[in-house]
Order: sequence, then structure tokens, then C-alpha cells
Amino acid sequence: MNSRERLTKVLNREIPDHVPVAPDTSNMIPAKLTGKPFWQLYLYQNPPIWLAYINCVKHFGFDSLMDGYVPIDFDDIAVQNGNGDKRETFIVYQNQDRIVTQDCRTANGKRFWDDQVTVFYRDNPPSHGVDPLKIGLPKEPASFEPVAGVKEWPRGAELLRLAKREMGGYGLVGVFCGTTKLVHTEDDIYGFHDDPVPFIERRDTLLDFFEKKLNRLLSLEDKPDFICVGGSGTLIHQTVETFRLLGLPIAQKITRLCKDAGMPTHVHSCGPEKELVKILAEETDLTVIDPLEIPPMGDCDLKELKTLYGGKLVLKGNLHTSNVMLNGSVQTVIDASKKAIDDAAEGGGFILSTGDQCGRDTPEENLFAMIETAQTYGKY
Repeated sequence: MNSRERLTKVLNREIPDHVPVAPDTSNMIPAKLTGKPFWQLYLYQNPPIWLAYINCVKHFGFDSLMDGYVPIDFDDIAVQNGNGDKRETFIVYQNQDRIVTQDCRTANGKRFWDDQVTVFYRDNPPSHGVDPLKIGLPKEPASFEPVAGVKEWPRGAELLRLAKREMGGYGLVGVFCGTTKLVHTEDDIYGFHDDPVPFIERRDTLLDFFEKKLNRLLSLEDKPDFICVGGSGTLIHQTVETFRLLGLPIAQKITRLCKDAGMPTHVHSCGPEKELVKILAEETDLTVIDPLEIPPMGDCDLKELKTLYGGKLVLKGNLHTSNVMLNGSVQTVIDASKKAIDDAAEGGGFILSTGDQCGRDTPEENLFAMIETAQTYGKY
């Protein structure tokens, strides 16, 4: 049984040959494996991070539930932002350790610069939404240059077809079409509580957009393997009440439409998640949820969640990414993997994984130990 077959069985609530194993290696480890400065992947798309991730999957040989890393968009289906003025991205600063870009729009021959910049690092993923004043740059750059040399890749259906071909039997490829999170920043928190109306209007706009995008995805000859509905850190910037108002209606609609179409759905939401699991299990048609992080990053107990919701959701998690995966010994990883399997594997509906994203310097031997434990101790 290959990884694709194994994961498909689990999402269909069938019993595979062994517990699938899918450590979260979404960004840092794949980028490090290329040996290139990280900005080559995130800014210049050489290779793009989604392709580096697939190569990482093949390197370690785990079962990939690739949750939305490939940016599948359609030019004729888009959420309208702004007034349609031309927008461009420029490099406003660079040295041997970082490249800083800033967007601007042009109207009536004049440039209007965004208030925030993106910082691309040599050895870490980029930081978005950075105040330039906090990193010693002016609000409006005195000098700038175009971003040249970005590698072109297909878009839309062609890109999805390429990603699925690259993944092959190593796993399943998911596409984002939905969200559980509309409040993302400190400014959003204040903005929502000062005036929730624009956020409610945004919710309704997104509901329409996601339904149109889902219909397009479901009409493709080469469809996604599953649909990603989640928003990372759903209950970090949002209260449960805010989620119920803004995110839950989207999750309910998209998961219902997907269930009707026989399409699995997935939510990734790092941080506190116990209450989110309860709501999504009882009030939506969601298929699988991760990463079910333990304290201090999260508030989940895997055994408890299996008892309460294992009949409704496929659970994916939840080895500690720093104490166990980054800093633990091989034996620590083996012991933690066995405990997770003991807590949640019985009867199927479980994918052994980690909390949110393994760190860049996670020892390879720890990842291989986790994978081997699932393949041997996790046999059904």
C-alpha cells in the first residue's frame, strides 16, 4: 500500500496497513534541504516552496497530506480588493542576510506605497506585514528596484495537475478553498470590536467567492484530493464567539458542499484548538483536523479528543515540535510516537503527525524514527 492509498483509506474511515505518518514539514525543513538561501524559494520561486516540500516528502518517505501549499487560483474568480490600480512589488533594501520588498500602486502617475513590507531571510521563512520603521527603513523608499528573475510556473488547473504528478503515490494534494479565520492581526482585533460590519461583509464576500472557486475545482478533470478549509491560529486572534460569527458559516457551507460531492475537507489550525475541534465535529461536515497541539502551544489531549470525537473526525497530530522533535533524542521520539498511536489509532481515523511545523534544525534521525515507528508499531 503506498502513501496515497493509505491516506485515502483513512479519510474514507477504512483501516490501512499501518497508521499513516505525516510530520509537519511545511516550510523550514524543505527549504533547508535545497541548500539555497530561503529567499530563492519564497521570492524567486526557484524552486517554489510547494515543490521543495514534495521533494522533502520523497527524501523522508512519509505519507503527505499536502494541505494547501500549492497556490491554485483562477484569474476569472477572485476577491476584489482596492480600486483596480496597477500594483507592483519592488526591492527596497538588501544585504547578504535579507531582502526587503514593498508593494505600491500607481494612480494618475503617482506611486502610493504600502505601509508594510515583507522581509525575506537567508535561512528562515519570510516575515510579512512588517512596519518598515521598526527595521530602520523609511515609510516610502528613497530608492528601489524591480524584482527580476522570478521563475514562472503554471497557474490554475495546470499547476494542480503538475503538483499531483510530482506528488505521485507519496500522498494527497489539497487546495485552499475556505477559511476559519477573518481576524488576523492586532489591528483587526481592534477594528472588529470597533465596527464588526466590514468583517461581516467580508465574510459574505468570501462565502460567495469560495463557493464559486469550489465549483470550479470540482469541475476539473484532475480534481484536488481534498479541500483545505482552515485558518492557521483560528483561536489566537479570534474568540470562540468571533469564530462563530465570521468563520463558522464558511466552514459549514464548504464542508457541506464537499461532503455532497464526496470530497474530503481539512482544517489546520495551530494554537488552542480543543473548543474548535468540538464545534467542527458537532456542527460541520469536516473530515480531518490537525495539529491538535499540546500545552504550552495548544490545549489538546489526543486521547480525550479520540474518545469524544474520533467517530466524527479523522485526527492528525500531535508530537511536540520543540521538546520532542527538535530537542528530543531518537528514543524520546519513539516513545512519544508510540503514546500517540496508543491514544488515538484504535479503530482507524488517525494520522500520526506533529504539532505546528517542525523547526528548521530538527534532526533527520528524529523524523526517520517517527516514520519507522508508525510503520512498525502502528500496524493494524
